[in-house]
Amino acid sequence: MIDNSERPWRGILVGVFAMALVVTVSNVLVQYAINDWLTWAAFTYPVAFLVTDLSNRSLGPAAARMVVYAGFLTGVALSLVFADPRIAIASGTAFLVAQLLDVQIFNRLRRASWWKAPLISSGIASTVDTALFFSLAFAGTEVPWVTLALGDLVVKFFMASCLLLPYRLLMRSLPRSQAA
Repeated sequence: MIDNSERPWRGILVGVFAMALVVTVSNVLVQYAINDWLTWAAFTYPVAFLVTDLSNRSLGPAAARMVVYAGFLTGVALSLVFADPRIAIASGTAFLVAQLLDVQIFNRLRRASWWKAPLISSGIASTVDTALFFSLAFAGTEVPWVTLALGDLVVKFFMASCLLLPYRLLMRSLPRSQAA
């Protein structure tokens, strides 16, 4: 394991880039329904929790919050260009609340078994994210947002479980700071 306390900015920049990419792609894909229960973003957005959790594990909670804030600003700006403004605003609000909650919960569970912090924090934060996003983005429209939200949440839970393997593999290769 490499000590990353000398160069945390490199890890933060990688996290910010990954986060902005995931948020932008997800904000475009949420506009495309697979059926009445699901959009394509349900499969891409959970990667944002993976990015946050890896940043938290590798660099500590303060750096993870920096990734969240920078990813939020970059993601919303890009989403305003590539997605409907209502979706960009709903996404930004839900993202910021849920990702900061994820950092907090993950940090409290970081000393538990390796899988508990990412799985539990992602599950709780995904529930908050889904409720906020779909109600802000689609309430008052003809979009079947309640069924989309339920389908989205089921896939987010499934993806949180599936992303445990890449989390475990990447966790071993990431440098750790003294804060982690």
